[in-house]
Amino acid sequence: MEKILTHPVDELLASFSAASLPLSQALCISSHLERCAACHQKVQRLNGLGSELMQQLKPSPASSELKERMINRLDILTQETHARPQETHVSSVPRCLQQFIQTGYDKLPWRRVSPDIHNYELCRDSNGAKVELLRIKAGGSPTTHTHMGDEYTVILEGSFSDETGLYHQGDFLVRDARHKHTPVASQDRECICLAVTEGPIQFTGFFSRLLNPFVRRSYT
Repeated sequence: MEKILTHPVDELLASFSAASLPLSQALCISSHLERCAACHQKVQRLNGLGSELMQQLKPSPASSELKERMINRLDILTQETHARPQETHVSSVPRCLQQFIQTGYDKLPWRRVSPDIHNYELCRDSNGAKVELLRIKAGGSPTTHTHMGDEYTVILEGSFSDETGLYHQGDFLVRDARHKHTPVASQDRECICLAVTEGPIQFTGFFSRLLNPFVRRSYT
């Protein structure tokens, strides 16, 4: 495996440790952590620090009603866990995504976006962000574009390059309206990415920008 070159900033890792990130961003961080030992160790240290701080807090008394609700909730969760069917482990798919992908990438109902791109939407976050997989054929590109909101990307398989460098499996990237780039998958194999977009992309090419109204409508 190629060395991972791009990582979440420490502020994102701290928010992930504190469980204060939106689900969509947390999925990206989790997918990266499964492949990045350095960031995983950082989060472990942050978790330890958070645990120590929690122990220093003076506990507040809980009402009998709250205790009873908690016990009932634990009973329900225990029953659900025992009733849940055994999940199939798909080694190539990050564990945090296996709730959406249970049979591997090839059997997903991919939707053709262009001759080079297919996508599969996993979910929508409560903040409106779209969580999807992008499948770019070998040597393919979504053409030059910028973004109308923040975009978080983790490479799950293969690699791609743009004006800023070459990125491989595990790399974590953040792009926004300040970035205009042309991602191109490597020539030797397809590239599969987890992408979280908080707004549609904006094509900047002379002809491709005619597609922008359709992209905005499909996003909503």
